[in-house]
Amino acid sequence: TLPVMTALQQHGADLIELGMPFSDPLADGPVIQDSSAKALQNGMSLHKLFEQLSGFRERIHVPVILMGYLNPVLTYGVEAFCAKCAEVGVDGIIVPDLPMAEYENEYRPVFDKYNLHLIFLVTPETSEARIRKIDSLSKGFLYAVSSSSTTGKDKDMKDQQAYFERLKKLQLSNPVLIGFGIKDKATFNTAASYANGAIIGTAFIKAIEHSKNIDGTVKEFIEAITGKN
Repeated sequence: TLPVMTALQQHGADLIELGMPFSDPLADGPVIQDSSAKALQNGMSLHKLFEQLSGFRERIHVPVILMGYLNPVLTYGVEAFCAKCAEVGVDGIIVPDLPMAEYENEYRPVFDKYNLHLIFLVTPETSEARIRKIDSLSKGFLYAVSSSSTTGKDKDMKDQQAYFERLKKLQLSNPVLIGFGIKDKATFNTAASYANGAIIGTAFIKAIEHSKNIDGTVKEFIEAITGKN
């Protein structure tokens, strides 16, 4: 984990999202589902993840976000989880199946106590009122799902132009990052033209899956996306 994070930072990633493997990743497509299954078969757990992240702030200075699902967090204990995130230096968490009302009414004080940002997802179907409510509850950024599907789906970013323009015109308080279906320079550039940045998951996992040289693979991948070297 740490060598991959180090390579991402060194070669230009502005933020790192780490998956917390779960047996039923409802928002993820086949590639991330498979990677989660392999990780779990290899004994991955939240306890193991926090062991891997112990001391990572000695080397990593970019924001680090954990992405996963509510069940493992509840099993670990919400406050214990937030405290551990703060201890190791995690900045935020994405939990797609945590209802907004439940967060606001029950868990927000705990997240605030440990200065842990909860990142909410919005989709093309999310109403303006709900987007603004999410914006008011957020302190990190809003994760704009490019389409109502799972991660890794091949979608034409240009087909979502009206949705992206709608988000941009709302002039939200928090930055907006677009994810799901960002896989190459073209989709990255389209997303970045409407938002503060783009998030890439499935394409990156494919790139490093069989890599024998993580640093070289990450460098090549990021340069292909950004056009920078």
